[in-house]
Amino acid sequence: MDTGNCINRESDLAAVAARAHYRAPFWLPNPHLQTIVPALFARKPPVTYRRERWDTPDGDFIDLDWLAGASAPGAPLLVLFHGLEGSSHSHYARALMHQAAQLGWRGVVPHFRSCSGEINRAPRFYHSGDSREIDWILRALHALAPDTPLVAAGVSLGGNALLRWLGEHGHAAEWVSAAAAVSAPLDLQAGGRALSQGFNLVYTRNFLNTLKRKSLQKLDQFPGLFDRSAMLNARDLYAFDNIVTAPLHGYRDTDDYWYRASARHVLRDITVPTLVLNARNDPFIPAASLPSPTQVGAAVELEQPQTGGHAGFMTGPLPGRIDWLAQRLCRFFAAHLSALPNASSGSQPGSQPGSQPIASQGQSRHG
Repeated sequence: MDTGNCINRESDLAAVAARAHYRAPFWLPNPHLQTIVPALFARKPPVTYRRERWDTPDGDFIDLDWLAGASAPGAPLLVLFHGLEGSSHSHYARALMHQAAQLGWRGVVPHFRSCSGEINRAPRFYHSGDSREIDWILRALHALAPDTPLVAAGVSLGGNALLRWLGEHGHAAEWVSAAAAVSAPLDLQAGGRALSQGFNLVYTRNFLNTLKRKSLQKLDQFPGLFDRSAMLNARDLYAFDNIVTAPLHGYRDTDDYWYRASARHVLRDITVPTLVLNARNDPFIPAASLPSPTQVGAAVELEQPQTGGHAGFMTGPLPGRIDWLAQRLCRFFAAHLSALPNASSGSQPGSQPGSQPIASQGQSRHG
């Protein structure tokens, strides 16, 4: 065992944690409260969306929720990829889109297939390594306004998939001005094991409840697509992924999926300025699985506060606020956007793509 390398890694990680700006309020004393309270009980800011449906190249569809209302001409476009069973109404999505609107930016939340409230048409769903879907969506958005700066964020599953895309494309992804991944399970094997133990089984059951309902709908569309009884008997994500997620998306089994889809393998290949933010007490993601600065490329900025839970990062006295994360991401994006020629911070009214206004009162308890 190389004790020198271990000491260096511990020193690097301690430095990353020390640079982090976030600290949980005293009334959220443990990682589960820091995860659950923001997701289920926080006051979500008002956001009005316009929904747009796109046909996919394989004959399916996705729904995108755009920020409604005015934005400045040439204002940046902020794209958010949600987490497992999340949506545009997840607490972090509402907070980030609200912040984008306050800045005069444009914003859009593309829904992964089956996550917009209507089951998708194809046999497939979505998964943590879905970089091809990320690629198609980002390129289509970029084509709408190729001269507009584009920044992208992903939370949890969406963060891992975004990082996969960034690493796989390297310099070819540099038309994206900046990116951020929040609470991304960079090592899916470590995260999967964590979610199969102790109190974390509460989260797992919550995820499985909706995943199984969707799977039954998928079997109505495609009888015999997978083993119905085995799917219903799955008691953890390992079993569910082995029966449904892995085979539907081209992986041999769960072990193959969790290994090949993990973003940790490509972090050194990312050249777009990218913030990777993970709380070291995230109940979904063991701190020991988080990368050190020596394990990522020079364009990647690690931020690993000691507290924050999974996609939580609540602040202030009771009842608390959920705007810290949105403000942190937008500060990071703004710092890199300001370096662009003819950069616009967003101050003039303008038009916004999309149609079909959607009320902002929905909630998601997942992702």
